[in-house]
Amino acid sequence: MLRARQLENKLSSLYKAGKIVGGVYLGRGQEAVSASLGAALVQGKDIFAALIRDQAGRTAFGEPLIDCTRTYLGSVLGPMKGRDGNIHRGRPLDGMPAMISHLGAQVSVVAGMLFARRMKGELPGVVGATCVGDGATSTGAFHEGVNLAAMEKLPLVIVVANNQFAYSTSTDRQFACHDLVDRARGYGIPGYSVDGTDFLACTTVIGEAVQRARNGGGPQMIVAKLLRLSGHGEHDDGSYVPDTLKAGPYGRDCIEVAMRQMTEGRYATVDELAAWQDETADEVQRAVAQAQQEPIPDPYTAEWNALSTQFFKPE
Repeated sequence: MLRARQLENKLSSLYKAGKIVGGVYLGRGQEAVSASLGAALVQGKDIFAALIRDQAGRTAFGEPLIDCTRTYLGSVLGPMKGRDGNIHRGRPLDGMPAMISHLGAQVSVVAGMLFARRMKGELPGVVGATCVGDGATSTGAFHEGVNLAAMEKLPLVIVVANNQFAYSTSTDRQFACHDLVDRARGYGIPGYSVDGTDFLACTTVIGEAVQRARNGGGPQMIVAKLLRLSGHGEHDDGSYVPDTLKAGPYGRDCIEVAMRQMTEGRYATVDELAAWQDETADEVQRAVAQAQQEPIPDPYTAEWNALSTQFFKPE
């Protein structure tokens, strides 16, 4: 969680300085949910389809910080070779499919990957997971993916980060049910609610759901209530979010809550937490500095020229 927050604070500064091409979408306020999911999964065995606010989950799942900084800064050494959008990175062979911008699509992708593994006889003990926003639950891809997973009893874990807004559309204009967790019942799968600002609650509820799926319990849905602590992206000031909501229980900073829980539960001391913050800040600085020194794609390479002549006739 601390690594993700430090990294995203740096990405925000780089974006505002004009160093990043494309948008920057941060997971401030969602770190407890995302990290709990990523930490419950096993890299090299499970599938984790991260979304735009899942830097904490990516890091917990094992993605190196350099993968992120290389992608945002366009390095040719990054997983996307500097030739795709900065949020569309992934390493499919390591169980992390590249992110798809179309909301809800990751649910269908992971369900399909799990179904394929079953056909190959590779499924027992494997879990596939994704974390989507409340707006994604209204898409066709979400419905199709969950329905397939429910019918086939696939080990799919879906965490819905209900951050109260689909971009700027509030939840009272998105769905008619009382709570998004009610939708799980309609698919015939178990659904659970958790306070997304409560770190220990997230690790428990999400961790147990992953274990149930791994043990043959079929699809699991968790709805975590929280609030974005920034706009939809760094281009958006979030002025549509009422001050009363920001001052409410879901406006808490999950990292501040987690740090308090760590000290009160004697899991870590204040000095240890401060050392972790310094350590993660150094890691971020090194990853950014390394990516900044690396080359970016050259549109005049032989590969690019060979591709371009297929579509444009040379003069």
